[in-house]
Formats: sequence, structure tokens, C-alpha cells
Amino acid sequence: QVQLVESGGGLVQPGGSLRLSCVASGSIENIKAMGWYRRAPGKSRELVAGIGASGRPNYALHAEGRFTVSRDNGAHTLDLQMDNLNPEDTAAYYCNAADISGQLYWGQGTQVDVSA
Repeated sequence: QVQLVESGGGLVQPGGSLRLSCVASGSIENIKAMGWYRRAPGKSRELVAGIGASGRPNYALHAEGRFTVSRDNGAHTLDLQMDNLNPEDTAAYYCNAADISGQLYWGQGTQVDVSA
């Protein structure tokens, strides 16, 4: 089992920045990939950014150029630096991990609100 805890959400003005952090615990040695997803009100959950087994980051189009995902395997964390935020980024952001068997794990989510 893997446990994921997110932090760093909050209220920010358009154009501002936030940094989300996800800490993994439990069977971390089995984690193959980690990522950030989000769910906006009335919408389905969607990928924001992730880092797979190769170590290469990948981004959704809406995040490309504004967000930066980074993984610290030693600290077992996955961070998401979000810059130039806009109201369309308002959502609950969830950390995700996939282990070597394909099992998926989710954190409880952290809320990001972008508003003037």
C-alpha cells in the first residue's frame, strides 16, 4: 500500500503562483510513476503533469509552459510548481501514484482557487 498526502493549495490571484507538494509513504519502493491530476467543478478529472518510470516529465497541454513537475525519489515527494495561474486552473488537485503491479493510489486532494 502507498499513502499520498498533498499540501500547498490555497487562494491566489490570476497571474500568481502556487507550489503543490505530495509526500508518499508506505510501499514507496514499488512506485513506478507519479502524477498530478485535477477536477474542476462540473468537469471530469484530468491529467495535469506526471513523471513516469523513465524519469521524464509529461504535461497536459493546459499545463505546458506554465507548470513544472519534479520528483525527489530520496524524499519521496512529487512537487508541482504552478505559475501564471488563471481562473480556469481552479480545481481540486490530486496526487496519483502507480505501482509496479498497476495499482493506482490517490491522495485526498488539495484545493486551488484562482480568483481576483
